Amino acid sequence: MVMNQGLNDSQTNRRLFLTFALMSYLITVFINLMLITTICLEKGLHEPIYLFLCNLCFNGICGASSFYPKLLHDLLLDSYVITYTGCLTQVFVVYSYVFCDFTTLSVMAYDRYLAICRPLQYHSLMTGHKVAQLLLLSWSFSLLETLLAVIMTSQLTICSRQLHKLFCTNWEVVKLSCSNTTGNNVYGYVVMFLQLSQMGFILVSYTRLVRASLQSRSNRTKFVQTCLPHLVTLLVFTSSLLFDTLYSRYGSSSLVTLQNVLAVWFLVVPPLLNPIIYGINLRQVRYRIVHKFTRRLSLNQPEAGLRFPHRSVS
Repeated sequence: MVMNQGLNDSQTNRRLFLTFALMSYLITVFINLMLITTICLEKGLHEPIYLFLCNLCFNGICGASSFYPKLLHDLLLDSYVITYTGCLTQVFVVYSYVFCDFTTLSVMAYDRYLAICRPLQYHSLMTGHKVAQLLLLSWSFSLLETLLAVIMTSQLTICSRQLHKLFCTNWEVVKLSCSNTTGNNVYGYVVMFLQLSQMGFILVSYTRLVRASLQSRSNRTKFVQTCLPHLVTLLVFTSSLLFDTLYSRYGSSSLVTLQNVLAVWFLVVPPLLNPIIYGINLRQVRYRIVHKFTRRLSLNQPEAGLRFPHRSVS
């Protein structure tokens, strides 16, 4: 068993944390499902950018579900214990979410580059078959990266049972080992290089997008409506993940509260903000959501009819 002591300093506020965590999880799942359902049911939204957005929202639900259920269980039962197998499973789901988020954002940057910089060739290049290939690539590449990391970690001999985080991460489990972790460290740097390469690809794409958007008003409109929320999403996710990674490796272990806040940031904030950012900024998505809710409200209202007084016929 692996003892998770990330909540030991907050046991007096368990009910408050339980309520907040439950509400956050339900809101996250609801708004992501609402966006996914809207895009799937509206044929006018069956465009590549919206399908990639669906994938981003589904991945956000997976990321939130890798963290919230175990946290709610711990807060409800006041038991901060997880099995070693359960810990590795959580590592697999969390890292799959992280890698798939990066890959999906890279695919969305490529899609926006084609839409703005090569508009005449966009539909011939971004076909339905191409979209399916990109979605399959984003998941298969992410799962393969994570699987290799988990397999390497599972081969280590664990000599300690104390975790100082709210959830299991690969680096925290590696630090519990008394075996040689050189291979894990090398693979960690390889994965970091791959993620930084994707970041470089996105930045290069955005450099060209900014240049193209300055040339015409229509390109500027496309950039503001689709690229700006994508850029905000990327910055929120990358900054939160970077802070957690650097603090886990080089930060002080005495500041447990700060470490926990930085750790859960990339699991809590991006899945909650992504559908809000896109839902508010993308005009077509916003219109369909508002139209759907107003139509339901109008259907639920009782029909107002005219009433005539009863008259007897003589």
